[in-house]
Amino acid sequence: MMTLEREDPTQPDLALLHERHTEAMNCDTPPESVHMIPASGLKRPDIAFFVLRESGKPLAMGAWKLLSAAHAEIKSMHVLQEARGRGLARQFLRDLIAQARFEGIERLSLETGVQPSFIAARGLYLSEGFEECPPFGDYRLDPNSVFMTRAL
Repeated sequence: MMTLEREDPTQPDLALLHERHTEAMNCDTPPESVHMIPASGLKRPDIAFFVLRESGKPLAMGAWKLLSAAHAEIKSMHVLQEARGRGLARQFLRDLIAQARFEGIERLSLETGVQPSFIAARGLYLSEGFEECPPFGDYRLDPNSVFMTRAL
């Protein structure tokens, strides 16, 4: 049974997800271009953090950070490697979008990498209606970043 729930990002059973996400974000991106938020930093009132579980086991995580009442940024989207190939990332993203829309968010934006390890993520976001855009929020132009956005 699959569940997607808003959860506390600092729960001990999420350590593997955070560890793998950190490794992935740092594997081929220069440190100055890594924009991930550590688990403890995701526990804030302006961040909604979600976990996808199968029979209680965490397989994926993702969050949004409010930039304004109607605009949020997707953060910390990650599916465990051993759970990939099942369409979980697409379903998770669709559920995250639906929940954001339900909560009154009108636009979702994100920053992702240009490196080869981010090709699948960029393809997923494009196929779900995101388009490239200029930097938003506190971001500045970065040759290692791609910025994307989608109206809800």
